[in-house]
Amino acid sequence: MSTIQLRDAAKHFKLLPHQLAAWDWLQEQVSADVLAQFAELYRADPLPKQTLPPAWLAPALKIIKKWEGCRLEAYHCPAGVPTIGYGSTRLIDGPVRMGDKITQQMADEMLQNEVEHLFAPGVFTLLPMAKKWRSEQQAAIVSFAYNVGLGALEESTLRKRLLAGEDANKVVIEELPRWNKAGSKVLEGLVNRRKDEVALFTGGQPKQQSAIKLRPTSPFYTKLTPHIAIGEFALFKEERRFAADYQIRTAAELAEFLEKVRAQFGGKPIIITSGYRPAAINRMIGGSSSSEHLFNDQDIGAVDFYVKGEDIYKVQDWCDKNWPYSLGYGALLNFVHLGMRRGRPKVRWDY
Repeated sequence: MSTIQLRDAAKHFKLLPHQLAAWDWLQEQVSADVLAQFAELYRADPLPKQTLPPAWLAPALKIIKKWEGCRLEAYHCPAGVPTIGYGSTRLIDGPVRMGDKITQQMADEMLQNEVEHLFAPGVFTLLPMAKKWRSEQQAAIVSFAYNVGLGALEESTLRKRLLAGEDANKVVIEELPRWNKAGSKVLEGLVNRRKDEVALFTGGQPKQQSAIKLRPTSPFYTKLTPHIAIGEFALFKEERRFAADYQIRTAAELAEFLEKVRAQFGGKPIIITSGYRPAAINRMIGGSSSSEHLFNDQDIGAVDFYVKGEDIYKVQDWCDKNWPYSLGYGALLNFVHLGMRRGRPKVRWDY
């Protein structure tokens, strides 16, 4: 007869007479000490569930370690403050003092503790919308806060603009590069760190400020983004050429999202079927007098498009989930409408 596993015996116990007899016999064979140890283990609190680290933690630690560097003996930072490890100014027993030394393990543990339990909660408190951001976006702002301090973040124009509901990518692209000085001196390290943080936040998408260099007179082949030319918003027709710089900035924001669509669907080309419509053309084709295609004010604009060789309904569904502003369900007519209107509300409608 094969040896029985007690776990199996307990699992299949049904109070049958022969089972009861077997358990009673076993009880008599086991010493009091063994029973006491068994009882202690059996009645112990369940082991705590192992929780995974937050998704933003690894990319945040990676970028912070890259730019802070690690020194295991106290030193003066550019601002003259005694610092150790990855830019820490405090140890368990108080502020860092010149002459203090730590191990690499201590440096890593100090950094993770400060990031996970001080700076990240501070960021999520000061910027409640950050809780809904992608992990890379959260990591970028945690890195920024670790560098400049939560107090600076609290007083920053960056925070004011984000709380006012402005587009996060646009705000980060415009505001982070301004934090490039120690005292009044521009530091190359801070310039490059801000570039890394912006790239992490935007997913490596092209920076919108590059579009500001374009003008309505720029050649149609000039790129707004790596794969989308300014002329595509005019259908390469002179009578549809942009008339103002702010229209180009709006088009650049739309083009940045189109680049994300392109990447999502395997790099297949984006085909724009309608972009900017000057008022006369909009009237001629019977467009609405309040059409977003008019690009007639700051942050107002639209583009109709499809992805070559891709199911238009799949494209529409993905955009519906990821575009936060106006979207028209035009899949039945083989296009998706992406737009923005005053105040940037989230709007959906059928054609």
